[in-house]
Formats: sequence, C-alpha cells, structure tokens
Amino acid sequence: MHDEFLCHVTAYGVCGGRRIGVPLGTYRAPTLALALWWLRDRASWIAQRLDPRPDAEHFPANALVPVADNVPDVPTVLRAWCGDDDQQELVADELAAGRLVRMAVSDETTEYELLAESIDALRMQRTVPTLVVPVA
Repeated sequence: MHDEFLCHVTAYGVCGGRRIGVPLGTYRAPTLALALWWLRDRASWIAQRLDPRPDAEHFPANALVPVADNVPDVPTVLRAWCGDDDQQELVADELAAGRLVRMAVSDETTEYELLAESIDALRMQRTVPTLVVPVA
C-alpha cells in the first residue's frame, strides 16, 4: 500500500503559439482518502468557477448566457466525475497500486488536468538502476 500521494491540477492553453501550463494547485496528501478528496475538491472548484450559479447576486442580470450545444461542457464533466463512485473506486485502485492517475477534460480554449501519483512509487522509480544499452 502506498502511503503518500502528490496531487497536481494544471490548466493548459495556447499563448503566442505555445502551449502554456498554469498550475492551479498542488497537494501532498498523507493518505489515499485525502488525495481522492483533494482531487474531487479541485474538480468541483474548477467547475464552480467555469459555471457558477447564474442567479447569484454578484452577477448582473443576463451576465451569463448558455453556450452552444456543440461546446464541450467541462463543468458538467468534472461534476459527473466527482459524483461517479465507480470512477472514484478506479482512481483509488490505480493509486493504491502505485500507478499515475491523470484525468483531463478540455473545452475550446483550455485543457484542465488533474494528476495524482504515489510518492513511494516515485521514490522506487528513482532507485531502479537504469538499463544502459550500447549503441553501435
């Protein structure tokens, strides 16, 4: 069982013709349960910022309008992922097995990426001797 997990959330977009990543948060989770909680919390946080309640008092009337049906609905995908017990179980199993977990969702301008990995697995990868194969 892996005991500690490193979690990252990043938004990627294109600026000046280059793909740029903007870190939205990092968390070193001391337990698997806290890693899962943090990933869900960050996914919900992104969804709320992309799709706030239109009736909130701090928005002027008609300030928010629905997007076209063909635009990917990132907030809905993130909220569905948070509420999907099967997906959460799969993420937990992968992390517990020491594998990197990546969940990414994109709209027309931005890709949102949630990553988590076992710190123990990272340490073990560093200690494995590198295979060197002579070339010609």
